Amino acid sequence: MKTIREYVAAASDRLRDAGIDAAANLDARLLAQHVLGWEAARLLTSAGDVPPDSFPAAFEALVARRVSREPLAYITGRKEFWNLQLEVTPAVLIPRPETELIVEAVLAVVPASQLFTMIDVCTGSGNIAVAVAHERRGARILATDISEAALEVARRNGTRYGVEGRVNFVRADLFGDLGGPVDVITANPPYVSERNERGLQPEVRDHEPHVALFGGSDGLAAVTRVVREAPPLLRPGGHLIFEFGFGQDVEVESLMTSSSELTLVDLKRDLQGIARTVVAQRR
Repeated sequence: MKTIREYVAAASDRLRDAGIDAAANLDARLLAQHVLGWEAARLLTSAGDVPPDSFPAAFEALVARRVSREPLAYITGRKEFWNLQLEVTPAVLIPRPETELIVEAVLAVVPASQLFTMIDVCTGSGNIAVAVAHERRGARILATDISEAALEVARRNGTRYGVEGRVNFVRADLFGDLGGPVDVITANPPYVSERNERGLQPEVRDHEPHVALFGGSDGLAAVTRVVREAPPLLRPGGHLIFEFGFGQDVEVESLMTSSSELTLVDLKRDLQGIARTVVAQRR
């Protein structure tokens, strides 16, 4: 009888053969944990056990999906962000670790005890809005997305973490006809250049929603709109905090310099030292 460890090892080899190199071992373990309903510690201590009879078929089905390069988060239906286990579906972009820089920046500009208002555009799974509301009970947030299917996921995440009374999810193309002024505006807009589509990993190119990925031929269409449309909705001294793509820092700095209503305060960098997040202030 095969042990759990042997099933996981065989799955790792299949994933590696499919081109999933660095993550093959981890993904195989996480799929096994998902099927078994176990935490990592139990898998570690019980890997030598023979699995339940239902395990082989269920595990094989999920491994086959991952071999086809379907993202792990869509298979398990969960992705960790800011220590929250958020629901994700193919209707939403999978939250990335670097987007936590936006949450960090919001918490840095808003004192812990302050009541404040915030707009979060391109909310997707609601990861930014839910994380901020979970950290700051004084937050009152309006979160928008152009996709109603994405908003349904975001609302469930809000309910899961008990912030649904303080975060209102509404459908809009960026700001739509929202009113202000508010204290903070956050955005993780689509910023991938359409010219780069063919070079993306299959997990991204073939599975994640293109409306949340691509920002026109240069990737800056939505970013430019955010910089132009946000200031009238910000109170004087309020902050605009948004993410942009790898290698776009020069263009984004130029956008900020040309704005008569915003002052660039900071360009936050990810763990690789790459500039990814703008912190700006309404003059």
